[in-house]
Amino acid sequence: MCGEYRAHANDTMPDPPESHSPGPRSPAEVREAVRQALDSARRSRGPGATTDATAVGDVLLVASELTTNAMLHGGGVTAFEVIPGEREVRLSVSDRSDDMPTPVRRAGGPGTLQIGGHGWPIICLLACDIMISYLRAGGKRITAVVPLSPR
Repeated sequence: MCGEYRAHANDTMPDPPESHSPGPRSPAEVREAVRQALDSARRSRGPGATTDATAVGDVLLVASELTTNAMLHGGGVTAFEVIPGEREVRLSVSDRSDDMPTPVRRAGGPGTLQIGGHGWPIICLLACDIMISYLRAGGKRITAVVPLSPR
């Protein structure tokens, strides 16, 4: 998926709606919000409904990496949204930076320990679709769609 994400023009996306509560801002808070949304969606499907544990782990990892990237490279999380569907989960994280995410290329051969720079490639690997939208007031929203079934 990496390198195949879609970008929108600067003025095509409205700014994230302001809410009365600040919403989740840290990776731990985002993971908890995702767990709650997935549990609620599963309960609404009725008794016996299940969600693949590996897929849930993938969703939590993508949510955590999007949030971490916003904190480290985007000036912090300005908005977060999770929309569970029957077959996929749509995660959106907004931040203050207009910079596009880029994979980090590092020197060193196979077996060389590299600390950091793995978040974006992980997101690209696990998401079936990624969309980056610039916000009118500045910053961007990255939306990743993660499948709820094993690949």
